Parts: sequence; C-alpha cells; structure tokens
Amino acid sequence: MPVPVPQPSSAPAAENSSGAGLTLLVIEDDPAGTFTAPELSAAAGARVRIRAARNLTEAGRLLTDDVDCILLDLALAAGAETRGDREGEEDGLATLKHVLRIAPRHAVLALTAEDDAELAAEAVRVGAQDYLFRGELDSRLLSRAIRYAVERKRADVAQHQLTESRLRAQENARLERGLLPTPLLDGSDLRFAARYRPGRSRALLGGDFYDTVRTPDGTVHAMIGDVCGHGPDEAALGVELRIAWRALTLAGLCGDELLSTLQQVLEHERESEEIFATLCTVDIAPDGRRAGLCLAGHPAPLITRRGRSARLLPYEDGGPALGLLPRARWPRRQVELGGSWSLMMYTDGLIEGRVGDGTQRLGQDGMVAMVNRQLAEGLTGEDLLEAAVTQVRELNGGELTDDVAVLLLDRDEETARHRPQGGGRSVNIPRPRPASPARAQRPPL
Repeated sequence: MPVPVPQPSSAPAAENSSGAGLTLLVIEDDPAGTFTAPELSAAAGARVRIRAARNLTEAGRLLTDDVDCILLDLALAAGAETRGDREGEEDGLATLKHVLRIAPRHAVLALTAEDDAELAAEAVRVGAQDYLFRGELDSRLLSRAIRYAVERKRADVAQHQLTESRLRAQENARLERGLLPTPLLDGSDLRFAARYRPGRSRALLGGDFYDTVRTPDGTVHAMIGDVCGHGPDEAALGVELRIAWRALTLAGLCGDELLSTLQQVLEHERESEEIFATLCTVDIAPDGRRAGLCLAGHPAPLITRRGRSARLLPYEDGGPALGLLPRARWPRRQVELGGSWSLMMYTDGLIEGRVGDGTQRLGQDGMVAMVNRQLAEGLTGEDLLEAAVTQVRELNGGELTDDVAVLLLDRDEETARHRPQGGGRSVNIPRPRPASPARAQRPPL
C-alpha cells in the first residue's frame, strides 16, 4: 500500500523557526511512493532529508550513522531477512523487530492504517518510539513526530547507559572489597593504616591489591601487589591472587614457596600470557624486630626508624614479576627492623606521577625525600599516608593516571612492652579507607 503524500499545513510562527536538519529513512514497498522528494518542507521547523528504501535489504544499505529516524510501513511484506525474527509474530511486527535489531540506536516510527490501532500500539510496546496513521499524515505532523521520536530515543539510550553505569559501579565496588580487605591482626602490637585512590576518571577498575594477616605463631604477614592493566578481568585476577595469598599464608607457606604457588595460580587464571603481576611480601617476626622480604618485580618498601631518616629496604636481589619467567625464584632477604619503626608498602602509582609540567617522574628517590619532609613536620600513621597521596597528586598537577594503593605498619616499642599478656588485642586496627579527594570515592571494606 503506497504511503500518502504528506500535505503541508499551516503552522504557528514559532514552529517555523529554523533548526538542525534531520535525515529520515522511509521503508515502504511502493517504488513510486510518496517520499521520492529528497527533502520535506520546513513547515514544522527543521528540514527533513528523505531516503527511501523499498525493502529491508535496501534499507540495510542506506542505514548509515547520519540517519536520525526510520519510518517503517508495517504493511511491508516480511522477507527472508525476518525469518529469524518471526517466532510466532505477525509479519508486520516481525519486520519491525528486524529493523529494531539492525538499528538499535536509531529512532523508529511505525506507519499503519487507522483501523490498525491495536497493531500500532503493539509496535510501540515492541520498541518503536511512536506510530502514525496514513490518513493523518502531513508535513507538520511528520516533522514533529520525527523530532519527538529522536529525542525520546536519545533519552532511552541515556537512561540505558546510566543503568549500565550503575551496575558497573556496583560490580566494581564488590571487586574492590575483594582487593582491599580488612586486615586480620588480632593479638598483634602493630598498627595498620591504608589508603587507596583510583586513577584519573576511572571507568575501568585497576588491579592494585593488598592484605595483612597474623598467623597463630605470632608472625605478621603483609603483601601488596599490582596486576598489569586496568579493567574487570585484571581486578578479578587481583582478587584471586589476594585470596590465594591469604589462604597459602594461613596454611604456613612463605617466601619463595608461596610466590611460586601464586605464579601457578596466575598462569592458570590469566586471560593472556602477557598478563603479569608485581608483588611485595614481608613477614614480621613475633618479636617485631626483624622481617623477611621478598620482591617480585615490585618497588621496595620504605622504612623509618625512630631518630633516623626514611630509606628504602634492600632491593638488589629481588625476583621477576609473577608470570614473566617459568621456574623463577624469589630469594627471601632478612632485614633488621629494630624496636620502633614504620614500614610503608605501596604500588607504583605512588612514584610514577609527574613532577611539574615536564616528563620527569617522582620516582623512589623523590618519594623518599617527600616522606622525610612530612616526617619532619611530625606526620605519622594515617596522617602521613593522607599527606603523601595528596602531595603526589598535587605534584602531578591533577589526578594520577594509575591507581595508588599504600599501607603502613608501625610498631612502638614502649607500647609493645606494656601490651597485655595473653594474646589479647591491644591496638585498634582501623579499616582501610580510600584517600579523600575532592570527588567521592568508593570505600573498601
């Protein structure tokens, strides 16, 4: 059935104002039909350029990104293209379903006869933005319907994107709770603090993770790591590595044996052989005066002792990142901590920020100097971490491109000496929380 010629009708002056042009793709099977003119009159505002297709195959060729709206004649016979869309539907709706499938981001108007009101309403329920009756079609009505359909489709797409964004945020929050857990330090005389700041404009989740646990023999084990790349796959792998580390540590593994097992976990769980992870582990003796250090391609921790400047722990004999070399080894180095000390572990986001407008990076030496200045100002514990992360961001001139995770363990000999006997918990271990930038962050558990 040919589409009737839209007759121009008088319109108020306000509707005759010029606007941006729109492109309409008309799908109807009358080769000498109504919409052979290349352009519809601007009687209702914006000019409407018209493309005509006689069947769905031709429509597929004419459907380009500059098409704003599709006008589909529901009387168009269903062809072979709609065979997979019919599933018990009438031909008219099967044709519409096919158009909605091949043009998910385009506005669609359904055109039908006046006595097909029920079919027209069903077309809207299926996914069309609106419907028009042939006998009522004129330039003004068509132009207004096109603009309405386009704006409604934009609103629908925006709402869909918002819903997806909320779902991604909820998934990211669950992953972050796995990456940044609550430490298990009951009975320890060590104090714990941590900060986490996502990288700039993060639509993707990073792979920074850490954990701290105390085993029954009184040893405190701490770990911080970073899976290369950003996204849910890397974050999920970071969660797996953290959980595996905790389980292996509580099972009694340590040092090279633990890291070798973690590498096996990474090799079995990663999506690509190019994925690797850096890791730093320390195991602090029950008396708190010495520790074992293992580095797997990760920057060395920073230690501060009472009355001395901060410095890096030895890092010359560290091993490669997990996942880079088969049968790699990770030597465990014994370090003396002393009576009172603070140990800061961090991911490379803390040292890879720029300094000023050039290409110079802060680096480990710059970080050590920065921390020493903050220590001279009397900052300790959570205040020290907050100041460090904030200043790194300021030196970078804005948000960092990479995630930053940093944790601090410290011990005061006087407090430890007066700790109640019997393994009771003498120190309140705070939950780690993200740094407090200007924008809201998702708090880890």
